[in-house]
Amino acid sequence: MNVDFINPFLTALLNVTTTMASLQLTPGKPRIKADNYAKGDVSGLIGMVGPQTRGSLSITFEQGLILEIMQKMLGENPGKINEEVADLVGELTNMVTGGAKKLLSEKGYEFDMATPVVVSGPGHTISHIANGKKILMPFASPFGTAYIEICFEDL
Repeated sequence: MNVDFINPFLTALLNVTTTMASLQLTPGKPRIKADNYAKGDVSGLIGMVGPQTRGSLSITFEQGLILEIMQKMLGENPGKINEEVADLVGELTNMVTGGAKKLLSEKGYEFDMATPVVVSGPGHTISHIANGKKILMPFASPFGTAYIEICFEDL
C-alpha cells in the first residue's frame, strides 16, 4: 500500500479534530490488522472507488473520546453512544474522507465516496470492501483513542 495514499487520511483526521473540536490527537504506531473486530465503541465506514484504486476507510472511536468531541463541537454530551453520536461519527468520517480526497486530488488521485455507514457496540466488526492489507493507526488523547483503518487495493 502506498504511503502517499495513506498519509492524507491521517492528516485529515488531525485537521478535523484540531479545527472542529480543538482537540489534539497523538498518532501512534501503524500496524497491519488481521481481524475484523473494531478496537473502539463506534465506527464510521466509507467506501471509495476510483480509476487508480478502490478501498475503504473506517474511523473508530472509544466512547470517552467521541463524547468529548461531541461536547466540544456541539455543546452536548448524552453520556453514552446514541443516534446523535452515530450521526456525528458519520459526519466526521465524511469530513476526514473529504479532506483526504482534496489532498489526494492534488497528487493526481481521484475517487468517489460512498455514504458512510456507522456501526456501534462492544465487539462490532468492520468489513472492508477491498482485498488489500488493512492498516490500523491509533490516535491517543486523554479522553480515549481513535483508530483509523485503511484498506486499499491497486487496480
